[in-house]
Amino acid sequence: MNRKDEHVSLAKAFHNKQKNEFDTVRIVHNALPQLAVSEVSLHTSVAGLDLHYPFYINAMTGGSEKTKKINRELATIAKETDLMIATGSVSAALKDPTLAETYQVMRDVYPNGKILANVGAGTSVVKAKQAIELFEADALQIHLNAPQELVMPEGDRDFSNWKELIQAIREEISVPLIVKEVGFGMTRETIDELAALGVKTIDISGRSGTSFTQIENARRPKRELNYLADWGQSTVTSLLEANEAKYPVEVLASGGIRNAFDIFKALCLGAQAVGISGTVLNSLMSNGVEDTIQLLKDCQDELRLLFTMVGAETIDQLHHHPVILTGATKDWCEARGISLTKYGNRK
Repeated sequence: MNRKDEHVSLAKAFHNKQKNEFDTVRIVHNALPQLAVSEVSLHTSVAGLDLHYPFYINAMTGGSEKTKKINRELATIAKETDLMIATGSVSAALKDPTLAETYQVMRDVYPNGKILANVGAGTSVVKAKQAIELFEADALQIHLNAPQELVMPEGDRDFSNWKELIQAIREEISVPLIVKEVGFGMTRETIDELAALGVKTIDISGRSGTSFTQIENARRPKRELNYLADWGQSTVTSLLEANEAKYPVEVLASGGIRNAFDIFKALCLGAQAVGISGTVLNSLMSNGVEDTIQLLKDCQDELRLLFTMVGAETIDQLHHHPVILTGATKDWCEARGISLTKYGNRK
C-alpha cells in the first residue's frame, strides 16, 4: 500500500484513542454575559490572512490517487464552509511531478480559497518555492516531525540543519510562513528559538489527536516502539508554554480538536486560530462530504453560542477569560512554574 494511503487508514483506525487534556480545562461561568449572539465576531487573522472563522482544516494528505479524491472532498468542504485549508506534505509531488495534481485539485475546487502548502523542515529553499508555486499557495507551512521520522522505517535520521533551512526559507519566500509541529507539541524554549529565526506564526500542534509515532510504529514489522504512542506535550500544555515564551508570536493550536468546545478552550488559552484534522477526516470517511460540511457549520454556530455564554464579543476578549486548570495540566504547570491563579483570575 502507498505510504500516504497507509497514513490515512491508520489515522482513522487510531482516531480519538488518546487521552485528551482539553478535558482538564474548566471554563469559569459568567452569569451576566451582557451580550447578544448577533454581536459576536468570529473574525480572526492568521499570518496576515483574514479569516471569517477562528478555525481551519489543517494539513492531512496527498500523493496518491486515493488521497487526491480525499483532497478534492476536503476542498469542497472548505469551500462550502468558508474555511482556510492546508494540504498534506507536498514532498511527494516535489519528488515526482506526476503527483502534483493530487494537491492542485484543492485549488481547482476552491479557486478563491485560502490554501496553505505544507513541506518538511528539511526542505530546501528551492523546493519550498516550488511547493508554493504548485497551486499558488497563500502561505507555507513547515512541519516539524522528528519523532515521526525516527519511528518511520524509511524516515530521515539527520535534523542538524533544520534551523538554518527554516531561516533561509523565511527570508526568501514571498508568502507568509507558519511553522508547525505534527502532534508532539512545543515548549517555550522551542518557540523562542523559532522566534529568534524570525518566525512570527507558530502552530504548537500538540499531543491528543493523531499520533504519528503510533502510526509509523504500526508500519514497523515488529511494532516494537509502541511506548512512544503518547510522546510529547499536549495541545493544552503547549498553549500554556507559548504564553510563557519571551518573544511574542502569533500562536495557532491543533491536535486533538474534537468539537466546538475544544476550539473554544484553545482560543481561551491564547490561540489566534485552531486547526482541525483528525475529526474532519474521520467524519469524511465515515459519513461523507455533506455530513462533514454540516458538522463544521454546526461548530461555527456553536462557537457563537459559547462566546455569548461567557460575554466575549471577540477572540481578543476571550483570551482574557478565566479558566481553571486541573489534572495532568495542573501537574505540568506546577512542574514548569506556570501560575494557575493567573489563569483562574483573568479579567
